[in-house]
Amino acid sequence: MSKKIATLKTAVEFKDYLVSLGISLPFDENVRSGPDSPLAQARLINGRKAGNSFAVLPMEGFDGTTDGKPTDVSTRRWQRFGMSGAKLIWGEATAIRPDGRGNPHQFMMLDSTVDDMAKLREATVKAHQKSYGTSADLLIGIQLTHTGRVAYPHDQKRNEPKIVYHHPLLDARAGIPADYPVLTDAEITGIAEDFIKASVLAKKAGFDFVDIKSCHGFIGHELLSAVDRPGRYGGSLENRTRFLREIVSGIRARTSGLDIAIRFSATDFVPFQPGKEGRGEPMPFSGKYPYAFGGDGTGLGIDLTEPVAFLDLLKKLGINLVSVSVGASYNVHLLRPSAIPACDVYGNPEDPLVSVARLIDVTADLKRLRPGFTYVGCGYSYLHQWMPNVAQGVVSQGKADIAGIGRLVLCYPEIASDILTGKPIDRRRLCLTCSDCVTAYRNGLFAGCYALDDYYKKSAAGEQLKNLKMSLKSKN
Repeated sequence: MSKKIATLKTAVEFKDYLVSLGISLPFDENVRSGPDSPLAQARLINGRKAGNSFAVLPMEGFDGTTDGKPTDVSTRRWQRFGMSGAKLIWGEATAIRPDGRGNPHQFMMLDSTVDDMAKLREATVKAHQKSYGTSADLLIGIQLTHTGRVAYPHDQKRNEPKIVYHHPLLDARAGIPADYPVLTDAEITGIAEDFIKASVLAKKAGFDFVDIKSCHGFIGHELLSAVDRPGRYGGSLENRTRFLREIVSGIRARTSGLDIAIRFSATDFVPFQPGKEGRGEPMPFSGKYPYAFGGDGTGLGIDLTEPVAFLDLLKKLGINLVSVSVGASYNVHLLRPSAIPACDVYGNPEDPLVSVARLIDVTADLKRLRPGFTYVGCGYSYLHQWMPNVAQGVVSQGKADIAGIGRLVLCYPEIASDILTGKPIDRRRLCLTCSDCVTAYRNGLFAGCYALDDYYKKSAAGEQLKNLKMSLKSKN
């Protein structure tokens, strides 16, 4: 039985629990504030200064208009990112065209939306300036994506997948027949072209960088595991990275002054499914499992040979800012450690601290093997009151350069500022990792903190979520 992090009252209790799990985490007993704090150190990224070592990670709000524009709900959420005190804001997944949307309310970067996206960025800058007096050392990027296999462009309950190869387990689970069309080479080239067009628009909107999303099972990530695909985009690692190379080449040719970053899943496992008593377990697979980029062939192990080669490619492409994640939407415990998983997925197959340690260790291993990047780490929201100790430990020990925080910012937007100024952490506002934000968006509602933010809790969506959870609980 996993212990709740909030019940581990002392550093000794926390460390002893880590030992009982057979894991370790970087941990600084004393969290430092002021200019000498490891987390206060500025980072120079391709000649641009991010004023400290905190980042807001990309989080979709499922709160855009049906034509891909931000709403007032979106603006409030991004303004809170600006209030956080983090000097690197890694804007959320934004579709490069309609059929690539992961939900009917995802942002899109199109000619028809670029002015609205510019206003969203400007509102974020102004919120930061109001809180901290300057935005000269603030960097804001946008993550561009095509969700591919997990596209839901018109209806949150109707998958309209765009697949780059037939995956025997994922196809079976989604009911994709053997004769379902795979994207042709020409179609993939067309998607690459739309990434380039969206990047040009992102520059017009004022963003400092674009991220060509290569994580969590979306098209940029799935291509990295397309070992069985014939043609220009499959088979060898050179072919599997051709999509990214073409996009980067096009961006360089058509823009100036726009940086490129990559968020990628450095390893992956076989898909998980509910097992005994709902606990997650790997789907059965006989023989070698070839579809996990960064996997060892067992479906449950790690081999960083190809991720290291991927980093070598990024260096040749002049990309220096990387955010490391693991896993995909079909094994959410790897990428989003939570005390309570979303209502409609499997239960935790391992203590979430094990998942946190994996995220931190993989990032640290890559930084050790290829130190010439600015690494943004993740996995900190689950740590509750011990987040500052671990985040500072990671950065001070050189296991990542920047601590990336996600869900925690939704309920406690000033968290980075409070840590850096030495203000006592308000434990009442720390993320509960209850997954209400995830359950909401998986059922067509805004993604926000329904547990701690009255803006969401007392909204009509909050009442809908409450009823939905009761309904799902009764079915189980």
